Amino acid sequence: MEIHGTTICAVRKGGQVAIAGDGQATQTGQNGGGMIIKGNCHKVRRIYNGKIISGFAGSTADAFTLFELFEGKLKQFNGDLMRAAVELAKQWRTDKALRNFDAMLLASDGDRMLLISGNGDVLDPDGDAIAIGSGGYFALAAARAYLDAKVDWSAEEIAKKSVSIAADICVYTNHNIITEVQDARA
Repeated sequence: MEIHGTTICAVRKGGQVAIAGDGQATQTGQNGGGMIIKGNCHKVRRIYNGKIISGFAGSTADAFTLFELFEGKLKQFNGDLMRAAVELAKQWRTDKALRNFDAMLLASDGDRMLLISGNGDVLDPDGDAIAIGSGGYFALAAARAYLDAKVDWSAEEIAKKSVSIAADICVYTNHNIITEVQDARA
């Protein structure tokens, strides 16, 4: 599933995970054209009493529904990120209504980073960066380059700069970047 309309990037460094996302909401027309509806959407947020950070790419209404379901799964499984993500992905893939949702999620507890999709995917990246959305490839490449170069930046600075680079290239991404940072659990 390829999601258009945003860039969300997660970076792990120095005992923290940062998730950054742009704020542009775009409506695509039937003839391939589109327009910017809003420039300051909050696609990155804290859930589960601030212990989990998450960001979405895709349909806003679908993503907000998924945030609510995900938070319910986190409560059901006492904050176990992996178990909650797997259960959400199973429900998302098998439920007739949810199956058609057009969104993807990134989530982190400060240690583990997960990509969750409606295809039943729950992916923990091999490296210390992952990204989704129409500008995700650009942001991921930038984040990996910064991490490989061992720049003296925090996870938050790398995530923000990576989304900013994507915004320079992707027409569905803007420079109104929201970032949340979570420390690794002790």
